[in-house]
Amino acid sequence: MAGNDLEKSVHLREKLGLFEKTWTPHIIAELNGQRVKLAKLRGELCWHSHADEDELFFVVEGSLTMQMRDGSREWSVEIGPGELFVVPRGLEHNPVSPGGASVMLFEPAETRHTGEVEHERTVREQGWV
Repeated sequence: MAGNDLEKSVHLREKLGLFEKTWTPHIIAELNGQRVKLAKLRGELCWHSHADEDELFFVVEGSLTMQMRDGSREWSVEIGPGELFVVPRGLEHNPVSPGGASVMLFEPAETRHTGEVEHERTVREQGWV
């Protein structure tokens, strides 16, 4: 289904039950040029950045470590269930979740999955669930 369904709300756990593949964001809604996506994570993605877009990560289940670096230093932030974190545009980051996590993402529709980085986990086409 493309677009928002005005006849019902979006049930996150129901949508998460529709896919198993990790590191593959699925679109569940859009608003004001932004897409709301769900993804399942396990392991790590890759170091990348988005030059023009901020990314919001909201952890639905599990936990996520957001590794970040800016050239002069490296650090990480732990994000647990019910918590969110915004990665600012241009900041190199790498999401890591050894035990697995389900996350909701908010980002502009034109945001490329791994920015300018081409990686074996890069998803070029993100579909609706």
